[in-house]
Amino acid sequence: MNVKSASWRQHLLLLMLTLFYIETFVGRQIMAVMIEPIKAEFGASDAQMGLLTGLAFAIVFALTGLSAGRLADRVSRTKLLAASALCWCIFTAISSMATGFIMLLVMRMLIAIAESPVTSSSLSLLADTYPIKHRSFAISCFTSGATISAIIALTVGAHWVEQYGWRQTLLIVSLPALITSLLFVLVFKDPRKIVGSELHLMAQAEKEANALLGFRESAKSLLKLKDYRLLIYASSIATISANAFGMWNATFLVRSHDLSLTQAGLMAGIFGGGGAAIGILLSGYLSDRIARRYGMLKLPLVGHMLGWLSIVTYLLWPKGLGDNLMLASIPFAMIFCSLASFFSVWWFSPSISLLTQIVPNNQRAFAISMQTVCITLLGLGLGPMLVGFFSDIFAGFAGVESLRFALIMTSCSTLVSIVILLRLKLYQSTRTSSASDPINI
Repeated sequence: MNVKSASWRQHLLLLMLTLFYIETFVGRQIMAVMIEPIKAEFGASDAQMGLLTGLAFAIVFALTGLSAGRLADRVSRTKLLAASALCWCIFTAISSMATGFIMLLVMRMLIAIAESPVTSSSLSLLADTYPIKHRSFAISCFTSGATISAIIALTVGAHWVEQYGWRQTLLIVSLPALITSLLFVLVFKDPRKIVGSELHLMAQAEKEANALLGFRESAKSLLKLKDYRLLIYASSIATISANAFGMWNATFLVRSHDLSLTQAGLMAGIFGGGGAAIGILLSGYLSDRIARRYGMLKLPLVGHMLGWLSIVTYLLWPKGLGDNLMLASIPFAMIFCSLASFFSVWWFSPSISLLTQIVPNNQRAFAISMQTVCITLLGLGLGPMLVGFFSDIFAGFAGVESLRFALIMTSCSTLVSIVILLRLKLYQSTRTSSASDPINI
């Protein structure tokens, strides 16, 4: 295969993986604008809606994520993604026909199972497809899907729910996944499964060398790698603040800046989601260049520091201050919201790129799935709940502004992540100082 053909296939695969990633995240985040109509139709409580939109999904995803990652290391990843897309389409479509809250909850759990192989399989494919010098940018293009989906879900999704209702919207959202499934089967091949290729020969050799490794043994072998453990700790803790901020930002704008829910959704989607999308793409581009001179962890550290300062400034910014300098109905504080979102995602692409260098090739998908499970549990499961917990505690003395202080408290998890990344940098510097082919950290 010539270089141009290989490059074309690389980018086409990246595009398909990113589109499917966007699809799945739109399905997650569009639930935020469906809360009220679903609650009204089924007579559900706020606690039940919290279970539906977050915790139930996170728990099931965590329980199945590791098995899905291990499966991705053993079977064709493109066929696994095709099956995932087909199941996702079916379960989402059935959700639109739910006759009650319990049925909808069960469908959300099944959707979590269908989604569980997506991240690990996709990132593992990109690691095998793109060389190290271009890998961070490819990963950043893929992961930008999560932020792009937030914009789509909070703007277009809200319009669809208002115009067509939540049932029709779920049905519309489900349909592209059917096309995605067909394309993964008919167009793409897992490079690890192309007989005679270098990746196929390496996979066969590693499979034979690790034939006796079971599920627990695989996990133990990865967790013995101190740099891998520290990377997972730093990534998981960083997402506590990020997911809490993403989930509660619109509510914060309603309570502390007196915006309507529609205005708040647009602000959170455009400024928050837009800033994050640009930040994650730029970080991937910069990471491939900065890593050669300053190491892979330089960008995550700088991003965490600037992101934390920006989010604290945003949360402390008084209502109305500087609003006359902005366009009508746009709070001046949204500038800091954009900056916080822009910097806070700088850690992701370099961290995944570093992870793919740390772990054995035949355990990449499983290693990524372990990280994804921890991120989902702490970020999606714990982060928003912590904000609610702190907000209830602070309500006694802060009143309506209790959410402001709860978000500030939760954002401090970023500082813990910075400390862990510094430990990782020190550990790898010490370990690789005598290595013949060290990882540039």
